[in-house]
Amino acid sequence: MSFFDSLDIAASGLTAERLRMDVTAENLANAQTTRGANGQPYQRQEVVLQQAGGFGATLANAMGVTGAGATSGTPGGVEVAGIVSDPTPDQLVYDPSNPDANKQGYVRMPNVNSVTEMTDLIDESRSYEADVTAMQTAKTMYTKTLDLLK
Repeated sequence: MSFFDSLDIAASGLTAERLRMDVTAENLANAQTTRGANGQPYQRQEVVLQQAGGFGATLANAMGVTGAGATSGTPGGVEVAGIVSDPTPDQLVYDPSNPDANKQGYVRMPNVNSVTEMTDLIDESRSYEADVTAMQTAKTMYTKTLDLLK
């Protein structure tokens, strides 16, 4: 395990949370988009995260074990597995004056709930803050270690 792995792990969290915030902002911006490039209402997007490395691999690397379960150079953390569309069905809203309304006067609206998106945004920003705090703590620890070596 490298001396700076804690910074790499926290940085991977910062990157992932930043992407999650970007996707949530895109969802909020398109909450009223009834016709996209494909002619359909906007579909809510979600970021799928996965673990990078892992405790077993990190422990094996720290102990110098090679072979099954050990990966070289993987500090752990989180990585983005992909961005997927939410399968929740679109909402039907009665608005006969809308140019996208069907014959019955209903408009297919995106499957974006502003309250859910704002809650997700709060969660993502707090996770981002936690990663920043972890980086600051690691930096303080490294600084104190260097002070001890003087």
